[in-house]
Amino acid sequence: MTLKSNAPIPLEYIQTVIGHHLDGTITALEPVEGGNFSSAFSFRIGERDYIIRFNSSEEAYEHEVYLSSLLHPQGVPYPQVFGKGRKDGFTYCISQRAAGKIVANLKPEQKSALLPDLIRVIAMMNQVDLRGASGYGFLGKDNNGQFASWEAFVRSFFSEEQTGTFWEGWYRYFHTTCLEKDVFDECYARLLEHCRYNAPHRHFVHHDCHAWNILSDGQSITGIIDGNCIYGDFLIDIATIESAFPGIDLAERFRLHYERIGFEVPDFQERLTGARYFKGIDGMRFYAMMGWEDAYKQLRDRLLAL
Repeated sequence: MTLKSNAPIPLEYIQTVIGHHLDGTITALEPVEGGNFSSAFSFRIGERDYIIRFNSSEEAYEHEVYLSSLLHPQGVPYPQVFGKGRKDGFTYCISQRAAGKIVANLKPEQKSALLPDLIRVIAMMNQVDLRGASGYGFLGKDNNGQFASWEAFVRSFFSEEQTGTFWEGWYRYFHTTCLEKDVFDECYARLLEHCRYNAPHRHFVHHDCHAWNILSDGQSITGIIDGNCIYGDFLIDIATIESAFPGIDLAERFRLHYERIGFEVPDFQERLTGARYFKGIDGMRFYAMMGWEDAYKQLRDRLLAL
């Protein structure tokens, strides 16, 4: 995955790509704000609303058809996919546009009102039937996880020696950004210590389950989009979304929800801590790479205080 280019994508090109997959007159074609990796445009054909996303990476959106066919039939509001391909240096994906607004843009009282449905939908997503898929970590071309164990995935994800991944060569940020090696080493040691709690649990994990990737019409959750999906402990998604609701113990709300529906979550606190380290370390290096020093320092201090 690569950061998106700032070069504009011609509208004529977009219309041509859409025409390869959908029939009808294209109206209301306009760019959609947000997203560090993809350039997106909304459009309408007849009474249906769509999104088309573009990324320069050949591997972009490679699992979107699988994810749509896995999640949508099981009741998760993940957009249906209507076309995918590569043309003139861009990989593209055409999908249904979910109704509603990004939850991150809602007022605090609106977010609070959505909590019961948010928890219900995320819990349902995390517990979908994986249909025989195996392994841990990122999905391979066969839609199985690429690693035999959770710890093997963690060690690979944060290793210095990576080839062909988004984080190839990322150790240079210790020398060129605010990323601190001693802080990383301390948090990474704590993460490995907690791996034994997360390792036995294998579920579907969105892995980018933050408020910018969740949509609502103000009454309910209408869409979960742009997953960077892995197989692992579902508490990773809880550790991701909780920061969108400051002042609310969202993790405890999830724990009580699982208790009410009779789903046992052993070692909840230990697993949650492991999930916070996993997402936090990844967040620190991303903030450092982007030059977001204040966000880096806040996250660093939260992790060290765990």
